[in-house]
Amino acid sequence: MKPLRIAVIGAGPVGLALSLLAARQLPGAQVVLFDARSADRDVSGDARTLALSLGSIQLLERLGAWDAARAEPIRQVWVSQQSPVLAVPAWLGAPEVRLEASELAVPMLGAVLGYGALVAPMQRAWEAAVAAAPARLASRFGTPVNALKDLVDGVEVDAGVAEAFDLAVVAEGGVFGEQKALADLTSDYRQDAWVGTVTLEGGVPGLAVERFTRHGPAALLPLGGPRSALVWCVPRDDDPVRELDDAQRIAVLNTVFDPAIGRVVAVSPLKCFPLGLAAHRSLVRARQVRIGNAAQTLHPVAGQGLNLGLRDAYALAAALRDACDRSRVAPDLDAALSRVAWQRAPDRWAMIATTDFLARSFTWNAPGIDTLRGLGLAALNRLPWVRDALARQMMFGSR
Repeated sequence: MKPLRIAVIGAGPVGLALSLLAARQLPGAQVVLFDARSADRDVSGDARTLALSLGSIQLLERLGAWDAARAEPIRQVWVSQQSPVLAVPAWLGAPEVRLEASELAVPMLGAVLGYGALVAPMQRAWEAAVAAAPARLASRFGTPVNALKDLVDGVEVDAGVAEAFDLAVVAEGGVFGEQKALADLTSDYRQDAWVGTVTLEGGVPGLAVERFTRHGPAALLPLGGPRSALVWCVPRDDDPVRELDDAQRIAVLNTVFDPAIGRVVAVSPLKCFPLGLAAHRSLVRARQVRIGNAAQTLHPVAGQGLNLGLRDAYALAAALRDACDRSRVAPDLDAALSRVAWQRAPDRWAMIATTDFLARSFTWNAPGIDTLRGLGLAALNRLPWVRDALARQMMFGSR
């Protein structure tokens, strides 16, 4: 059988996960990983915060690419609504949902770590795989891909020199501003995310918090000790954060978050990113596949973008493995890719629709929206079977 040639474009977490899966599950395939950054660039110190679900952690553990010592487990999640306009009935309870790993019989709900702490061990695992099988695995770091061109039975990858592959997978990440020009479906929420870190006094170890406010969602993710990562979403046209100094930001944050989680006593310099939806209708077009942020860039309200991308990679590798196992001559790649597109559609579109609805709800000016959101949270917390099913969906998705 002619070896299957796969080009993976982008050596971020999703591209590296796919490359490692393909190296392990497709022993007859040739896999070439392209990335614009140079191989000797040290990414281990990149502190951008990532949140991973338990299912994603289990996948990385199987790949030998998870450094538990550098991750902070999430053992509790509190989601609440700040000050509904109307009071939630006392019999319904507080406008919040609380999840605990112990109640769900899992060691953790997820974990938080820096981008470099995730990518560095993944890259080391990939480099070890390349060293063990240089005839079929290769890295092209420092080699940006300029263009992709469909062929009759494959894809031409132009990275300075044109090469033909059976399949090209685009796994380059990026924020909304970088992806919106390429997507089929886009929506600018007119919101910005301010991100950085805060120091909490009297915080709860392993607690992740999301607070719905009239401006947008604000989240704190545990980083170990008193530090937490902050994601603070606000309207772009009426930004209540931009002109504030650090002392004022601390004061406002202490009114945003419930005192039960601790008191914010310090805040780092914050960076600002525009928020929106940029999604492709399908992961697959001919022999080109998009996964992760290259396929769907979401609002961070549910914190599921990276987890969705890792499930994309898992499903694609499994479909290619099954196609190769069934065939004695040549795998039916087009049928396998079609199955991937259909298999991933429910998980993708459920998450796209959920994050889109929540993000848009913060732009509606109708009276009572905050109250309705609070009532929904309180009702969900009163239905433990629904709440737990939602928690498991967020931990493992559909894969």
